[in-house]
Amino acid sequence: MNISEWLDRKEAEGVDVSQIELPGELLFDAVPDETVFFETYNPCSILCAREHPYATVERYGRWYCGRGQDKKAGIHRTGMEWRFNTRNKDLAIRTARSHIE
Repeated sequence: MNISEWLDRKEAEGVDVSQIELPGELLFDAVPDETVFFETYNPCSILCAREHPYATVERYGRWYCGRGQDKKAGIHRTGMEWRFNTRNKDLAIRTARSHIE
């Protein structure tokens, strides 16, 4: 089973999949069909390997899965992670941008 099928199945069960955490065993082998958005907030330098806020949207079949760390968390910190799953590409990108701006 792939991520798209799993989300379809959960949605058919009546589960709100917009904020659901995807199972690690599916994500481990998953390769997105495309990455439609990626941005990171890294005011340090390209060589800094510490935590930085980011936002990404990846497409798995018909589903767009967004995730990241909110810019409000600050640099070099953990926490304020977010996720969003939808079939609407524009909504997924707007959501990702709102977390990184």
